[in-house]
Amino acid sequence: MAVITYLNFEGNAEEAIHFYTLAFQADRVKKVRFGDIPQNPEFPLPEQEQAMIMESSLEFAGGRLMISDVLPSMKSTMGEVVKGNNVIISIVIDDKDALKQYFDQLSDGGHVIMPLGKVPWSSCFGMLVDPFGIVWKFNSDADKFLDQVLAGS
Repeated sequence: MAVITYLNFEGNAEEAIHFYTLAFQADRVKKVRFGDIPQNPEFPLPEQEQAMIMESSLEFAGGRLMISDVLPSMKSTMGEVVKGNNVIISIVIDDKDALKQYFDQLSDGGHVIMPLGKVPWSSCFGMLVDPFGIVWKFNSDADKFLDQVLAGS
């Protein structure tokens, strides 16, 4: 299991990725844009949102940092992105039973943003805010998705 710091940005994730890549001398950088995943034809994303970073991963010195942009349409469920609430802790684990257990325990007394379920980038993904106001992401196989998308581009 990995517990990873996840930083959200409001349209400038690309700039942050460049900054942190240099600052940490990252030896592996992956990034996927919202336009890289299949779009829902009933709710197509505008071009400027498709160019935004859906998820990125920077690996350096045994550490890992993940970065994404928050789409304007996501603000209704996540709230405004301001310094202080733009940090998310991400739990990445292939064991879906353990993932569900952590999700259930951390959501007790909190607020579920997105229940655990299959999404285009993961077979088991969810988000919540715990009772202390900390935002958590849960992912069973995001690394595999990132690798597949990047291999196809």
